[in-house]
Amino acid sequence: MAEPHVSIDQPDISPAPEKLRGALEEQLSSALQHATDVVSGDYRGEGVDEVAARLVDETRAALHPDIAEAFQPDMVQIREVAAVIVGRG
Repeated sequence: MAEPHVSIDQPDISPAPEKLRGALEEQLSSALQHATDVVSGDYRGEGVDEVAARLVDETRAALHPDIAEAFQPDMVQIREVAAVIVGRG
C-alpha cells in the first residue's frame, strides 16, 4: 500500500496560512501514516467502517489537540485506506 498523504485543498487561502500549508500537510500525513501502521498492526477482523473510525482516532491522537480538533479528513480516502487494511487481514 502506498503511504497515505493528506492534502489541504483550499484554493482561496490567504498568504499567511498558505505559508504553513506544507508543514501542516506534512504533520497530518505523518500522523495518518502512523495511524495506518498502528491500526494495521492491531487489525483483528473488524469491518471497513470500524477500521476507518480507528484510523481517524489514531490520527487525531498523534496531533496537537488544536490541530486534532480542526482535522476534518476526507472520509472517502480514509475508507480507501481502511479497505486496504481489511483486504490484507
